[in-house]
Amino acid sequence: MSLDLQVLNHLASEKELDTLQYAKENSIDHQKLIGAIKSLLALPGEYIKAEQKQTSSWVLTNEGEDFMKNGSYEYNLYNSVPKDGILQKDLMKLPNSKIGFSKAMTLGWIKMDKKHENGPTIFRAVEETTDVVKDVLSNIQSKNPVPDKSVQDLKKRKLISSSVTKFYSVTKGEGFRTDIEKPEADLTADMLQDGTWKSKNFKDYNFTAKGAPVVGGCLHPLLKVRTEFRRIFLDMGFTEMPTNQFVENGFWNFDALFQPQQHPARDAHDTFFISDPQMTPKEAFPPGYLEKVIEVHEKGGYGSTGYNYDWKIEEAQKNILRTHTTAVSTRMLYKLGQQEKFVPTKLFSIDRVFRNETLDATHLAEFHQIEGLIADRNLSLGHLIGVLHAFFKKLGLEKLKFKPAYNPYTEPSMEIFSYHPGLKKWVEVGNSGIFRPEMLLPMGLPRDVNVIAWGLSLERPTMIKYGINNIRELIGPKVNLNMVQANPICRLDKN
Repeated sequence: MSLDLQVLNHLASEKELDTLQYAKENSIDHQKLIGAIKSLLALPGEYIKAEQKQTSSWVLTNEGEDFMKNGSYEYNLYNSVPKDGILQKDLMKLPNSKIGFSKAMTLGWIKMDKKHENGPTIFRAVEETTDVVKDVLSNIQSKNPVPDKSVQDLKKRKLISSSVTKFYSVTKGEGFRTDIEKPEADLTADMLQDGTWKSKNFKDYNFTAKGAPVVGGCLHPLLKVRTEFRRIFLDMGFTEMPTNQFVENGFWNFDALFQPQQHPARDAHDTFFISDPQMTPKEAFPPGYLEKVIEVHEKGGYGSTGYNYDWKIEEAQKNILRTHTTAVSTRMLYKLGQQEKFVPTKLFSIDRVFRNETLDATHLAEFHQIEGLIADRNLSLGHLIGVLHAFFKKLGLEKLKFKPAYNPYTEPSMEIFSYHPGLKKWVEVGNSGIFRPEMLLPMGLPRDVNVIAWGLSLERPTMIKYGINNIRELIGPKVNLNMVQANPICRLDKN
C-alpha cells in the first residue's frame, strides 16, 4: 500500500496523525512521509488538513560526541596526574591540556605547588572524581531532564547545539475519503471521442506560472558590442581585414611603421617576446621593401632626416605577440601599394592584442583593439575629426575631446577621450592620426595618398555601455557569470 493511502486509512480510524510519532512507530523515513502529506494536500477536494508544528531539542556536536567516547578534557587531565604529582610543563604537553587544566582547577580537582623544588608541580586535590560533563551529555543524549545551568555551560563550550524538527499534525479534510482519484492534467482526443471527459476531474491550470528556463549559451557583453562595432563599420562601407595572426615579428609590428628600434615600446617591460620560434627568417621580408625601410630609418628620405642610427635586422626578426592590430593594417597597406592602380580603400579590424601592462581598473595585459583606416587622396586632419565624430555618434558617445599626442608612425596624432558617467571622469577611448609619409611611401603608395586611422579598445566602450567601473569585472577570473547571462542586448545609440 502506498504511503498516502496509509495516511488516509490511519485517519479513517484515528482523529489525528502526528507525522513525527507515526514515522517513528512505523519505521518510516519522516521526509518521505512529509512528501506523501504534501501530495495529498495538492489534491483537489481537501482530502486532509495539515498544520505545521516544530519541536526543539539539544543534540551533541562532533566535539560532544568525542567527549562521550573519550571523556572530557578535565577528567582526562585529572587522570594523567599521578599521586606524587607531575611538573606543570610536562602536564601541559598533553593534548587539550590548556582547557582541561583550566576546568580542573576551577572544579577543585587539582592544585599547584609553585614553590616546589623542581618547579611548579601539579597534585591531585581530591582522591577521586567522576566525569560530570560526560554524565550530563549522556542524559541529554537519552532525552533525560538536565538542569538549565548545565545546559548553558555545555552550550558555551559548543558541546551541544539546538536542533529544530518540523512536523505536521494531520486531520481529516472536508472532502476526506480513503480512495484517491488523481485529477487529469490534459484533455485528450480519446476523452472527447468517448465522452469520458464529462466524469473526469481535471487539474486546475495555472496561467500565471512561468515556463521552464531555456538552457543555452550566453553571449559575453564584449561579443555583443563587437558585433555592433562590426555592423557599424560594414554600414559605413568598410572591409574587414584578416586578423588571425597573433604572433607577429618586429618588422611588421614596429619597423614598417617607422618606429625606431630604440623605442621603449619595444622593450620587454612593454612587449611579450616569443621564445620558440624566437626569430623570423630574413627571407620572409619583401627584399625591395626591406631595403627602403632600412634606408628611411638610417638616413631618412621622402622629406625626412630619419633616425640616424644603425638599423639591425636581428631586432626586426624577433617574434612577439602583436602589440596592436596596426601590424595587420601595415601588411594590408603594403599590398595596396603593390597594386598597379591605386584604389581608395576603407579597412577595419577587431581582434586581440597583447601588452605587458600593469593591471588596474582600466588596463589588462590582453585586450581587444578596434582599428579603422581610410586611404584616399588628399585626406586631412579635418577629414579624420569628421569621421571620428560620425563613427562615435553611432556608438552613442557624443561627448568627445581630442588631445594632441605623439606616435612614431602618425603625424599629426590625437588621443580621443569620452566622458564615463560611472567613473565620473574623461576616459581615453582611442588614438588617431595620419600615417607618416616615411611609412607609406616606401610601400609604393602615391605621394598624394594619405591614410587616416584610429584605434580604440573594445573593453572601454563596453564598460561605458554596461556601466562597469572595473575592467576585471568584465573579463578575467573575477567575472560574475550571472552578469554574462543576464546582461541586456547591446543596441548602440544612433540617429
